[in-house]
Amino acid sequence: MCYVVAVEFEIDPQHIAEFLLLICENARISREREPGCRQFDVCTDPARPAVVFLYERYHDREAFESHLASEHFGRFDKATRGMVSAKRVYALQRIDPAA
Repeated sequence: MCYVVAVEFEIDPQHIAEFLLLICENARISREREPGCRQFDVCTDPARPAVVFLYERYHDREAFESHLASEHFGRFDKATRGMVSAKRVYALQRIDPAA
């Protein structure tokens, strides 16, 4: 099993393009530099362009905590604070039916 985090952001319309650049950079760095990060997908809905959905998989909760403490996450979080109008975070445990 692994630790899953799903996040739904609502972005102020004037900041969508900038937010997407920043979140994609954060996701790329997480995948490349964090050994406990197994997956980090950034998703959008063309019908609702102000909504950004993240699907993140980590080896365990400690790997996710390391992600939150990383320098690149801190930069992302600080840079996007004024862009987000709402945020919902779900911490989940992935169940693999094949296991």
